[in-house]
Amino acid sequence: MGTTKENNKKAEEYFNRAGKKFDLKDYVGAIADYSRALELNPELYEAYNNQGLAKAALGDFTGAIEDYSMAISIDSRFAEAYNNRGLSKASLEDYEGALVDFSRAVELNPNFTNAYVNLGVTQGQLKNYRESITTLTKVIEVNPNDAKAYYNRGLTKCHHSDYEGAVSDFSKAIEFGSTYAEAYFNRGSVKLLIFDDKIGGLNDLTKAGKLGLQDAYEVIKKYWSNKS
Repeated sequence: MGTTKENNKKAEEYFNRAGKKFDLKDYVGAIADYSRALELNPELYEAYNNQGLAKAALGDFTGAIEDYSMAISIDSRFAEAYNNRGLSKASLEDYEGALVDFSRAVELNPNFTNAYVNLGVTQGQLKNYRESITTLTKVIEVNPNDAKAYYNRGLTKCHHSDYEGAVSDFSKAIEFGSTYAEAYFNRGSVKLLIFDDKIGGLNDLTKAGKLGLQDAYEVIKKYWSNKS
């Protein structure tokens, strides 16, 4: 058994190696190294957070939540862990729990743009559409180039039947994220199915398909089958 100083140094080595494995998408290997780092230094809260990310990448959202909670128990002001825990809760459809975590993340770090976007998205999933639009609008006011905020505000506007506003937001998302397949897909769907803009809608859906969103081709196929 080494000294605390020796253990902390070894823990850092495992932590750094785990990060490299994570970047290579070797999530199982990363988890093994993060676990070893935590055996050597149980107070290494960032290792718990990163181990949670690796577990989430493998679809183990319950295990990820446990790790994020451990990180928070060590550092209760670790905004990133609250945001990550919120994402895993949302993946398990615990939207109320996710809302609490995202709210805490932005409370701790008012400049945490991703957490604000996640908060707005979750408000929309809970059908709090006005709150969702307000939150995402705040993100856009701070960062006018945030494609994800525009995209998700567009989705919320669709639920609110503001289709013109939705198309405008999807267009802004595409402006700041030219390969944003989902934005093309949803803009195309609204153009085609709501506004009967055949040319514009089919062009957008085709672009979404070329960007890898296969559902776009299914919408096109269904559209033409209904026309025949």
